[in-house]
Amino acid sequence: ARTASCQLALRMDCRESALLVSVLLLALALCSAQNYVLSDDGGLGRVFDGIGGLSGGGATSRLLVSYAEPYRSQILDFLFKPNFGASLHILKVEIGGDAQTTDGTEPSHMRYENDENYYRGYEWWLMKEAKKRNPNITLIGLPWAFPGWVGRGKNWPYDYPDVTATYVVNWILGAKQYHDLDIQYVGIWNERSFDIKYIKLLRYTLDKSGLERVKIIASDNLWEPIAFSLLLDPELSTAVDVIGAHYPGTTTITEALKTQKKLWSSEDYSTFNNEVGGGCWARILNQNYVNGQMTATISWNLVASYYEDLPFGRDGLMTAEEPWSGNYVVESPIWITAHTTQFTQPGWTYLQTVGHLAQGGSYIALTDGKGNLTVVIETMTHNHSVCIRPPLPPFNVTSQNATFWLKGSIASIKELQVWRSQFDFKTNKPSFFEKLKPLKLVDGSFTLNLAEDEVYTLTTVSTGSKGSYPDPPPSARFPKVYKDDFDVRNPPFSEAPYFADQTGVFEYYINLTDPGPHVFTLRQVLTERPITWATDADQTISVIGDYYWQSLTVTCDVFMEKMNAGGVFIAARVDKGGQSIRSAKGVFFWVFADGTYKVTNDLVGETVLAEGQSGTEVHSWYTLSLTVKGQYASGSLNGYPLWKNAVILTPKAGWAAIGTRSFELAQFDNFALVAE
Repeated sequence: ARTASCQLALRMDCRESALLVSVLLLALALCSAQNYVLSDDGGLGRVFDGIGGLSGGGATSRLLVSYAEPYRSQILDFLFKPNFGASLHILKVEIGGDAQTTDGTEPSHMRYENDENYYRGYEWWLMKEAKKRNPNITLIGLPWAFPGWVGRGKNWPYDYPDVTATYVVNWILGAKQYHDLDIQYVGIWNERSFDIKYIKLLRYTLDKSGLERVKIIASDNLWEPIAFSLLLDPELSTAVDVIGAHYPGTTTITEALKTQKKLWSSEDYSTFNNEVGGGCWARILNQNYVNGQMTATISWNLVASYYEDLPFGRDGLMTAEEPWSGNYVVESPIWITAHTTQFTQPGWTYLQTVGHLAQGGSYIALTDGKGNLTVVIETMTHNHSVCIRPPLPPFNVTSQNATFWLKGSIASIKELQVWRSQFDFKTNKPSFFEKLKPLKLVDGSFTLNLAEDEVYTLTTVSTGSKGSYPDPPPSARFPKVYKDDFDVRNPPFSEAPYFADQTGVFEYYINLTDPGPHVFTLRQVLTERPITWATDADQTISVIGDYYWQSLTVTCDVFMEKMNAGGVFIAARVDKGGQSIRSAKGVFFWVFADGTYKVTNDLVGETVLAEGQSGTEVHSWYTLSLTVKGQYASGSLNGYPLWKNAVILTPKAGWAAIGTRSFELAQFDNFALVAE
């Protein structure tokens, strides 16, 4: 009937009337629609494993824990609550290793070989909050770094694979014993390579510990050489359940497919979360399967909850970087995620009939095997879907009509719920995750007029919803007057609010040997350089405040614990963090246990602005104060001027900070800052 109507319309004389012209144009549009078949007649595709977010790699959720209620719970709802926001299926977290792993350090559960503490950090809390909202969420752990003792003096974790395997397995056992968390997957990753002997030994250690259910993702980095190794080594193939790739560019390799293992994009996205970032996410969520047969995609990162001027600022599914104001932003990637997550579940199966649209874009279709169907279509153009990596080859997308025909067991479907997102880059008036009228199928088919930069979900699932809360408080800069005496008897987290450790770990500490005013302090606890792929500084440092502060006064009580060579500092205008922390500039006011002081323009201490005698020594409390205004800086010790009018040409602005000369024990108390 459709073909006959096309022929009839085309025979009409378009000169007869404007009405006939309209009819002709409509008929031409119908005739030009490309046909696509969705069917399970020829069997099904791969089993869908879910879409997730990654907390860590590193310290990407650092500021989230400091949000007050109800805002913290609202953020968590947008991430994890089913049928509300992103409704994530997977949460992957860093197994903290006390090391800098991109935007900060995360504390280890085994700081030393005879030390075990399963309450450090915030990933335990985050996993429990995710489980509270979605009991079926998949939990994954991956170590980016390790405490130094694991390497036995080497900056490499796999020379003693039995030690490393025990370290990782203890984390999984601790998750269950102390938090009732069942970790389902553990990743193996290192920037340089992977170790076959370690993978086999980890499998053995898991099984010996009663953790046969825990599956291994390898190499959680690249498709090769792990895919080749799995094909050549049956024992290794038995040990590994999933091949995980980072930033695969939606493609895989033949050897990975030959292994018949699950293929995941186990770390992806990492893109600024504006609308182009949302477009990147929309494209790869579909095309990771269409092009690469990947059945799970995990976003680095889950939520951009770290200082924005650290590396990769705002590269999360949403933004929550202002706990002091309560402001957060539900960015477009949240709603792009919902197009898939709210209408599928892990265990659903892709149809084999997925692919690319004739005029650009892609479509996927999944079924639960019980009569439900979900189709997700994206038409993201090249310039509006560029991810941070890898480079995106050119391609074209234009508006088009697409007709989908349902065959096989899904042919009897009569109606589909419709959800649409329009990025609308031309008017900058986007609409995300909008519910449209249900679509009635005619003869088992439906036709869509697809514009550029759109996402559609068509589904039999009727439980989707666009969750909302009243607007959070307005955005505000970090308070210009701030102080913390660290007097917290039962801290909910081991870290103090707003401090972002960049090298070393600064934790609440109860100083039982001090009967005076310094019982509750903040202590730098690392005494050994950790093993990491990133570059920790030789000094420890934790930053805080507003990156754009120029003139301010920082005051803090300090206590050195390392004899002779010990040293501590307070700082202002610190201009770098994360992976670049070694090259940080600023104004650093140091005092040392040998009775001297120094003022430097850099963290490494090479550019000296002032130096002299301070009379400071180990195991005594001192009050340091640093004032930077314009091009000049001055410092005092215990209220008395120690140096003044040091000339500061650069940097012009930056964070405040505290830290130590090396990996050494030291305490800090009564921190205060006043900015202009």
